[in-house]
Amino acid sequence: MSDLAPTSERPGLHVSKPSPSAPATASVVCQCGASATATGDAQVKALVDGYTASHGPAHQRTGR
Repeated sequence: MSDLAPTSERPGLHVSKPSPSAPATASVVCQCGASATATGDAQVKALVDGYTASHGPAHQRTGR
């Protein structure tokens, strides 16, 4: 699965939850250079929300 992990050359967000009973994990690398990881469903949700609001897609919005 390492080919799905974001890198500075391929920024993005990767979330994994291999089974319903396993905790979710996530990693993110933004084109601005920010990066983070999270483990646990609540922490992963917070990471996704933060990435969506302040990184990744937010850097591509116009009129900001």
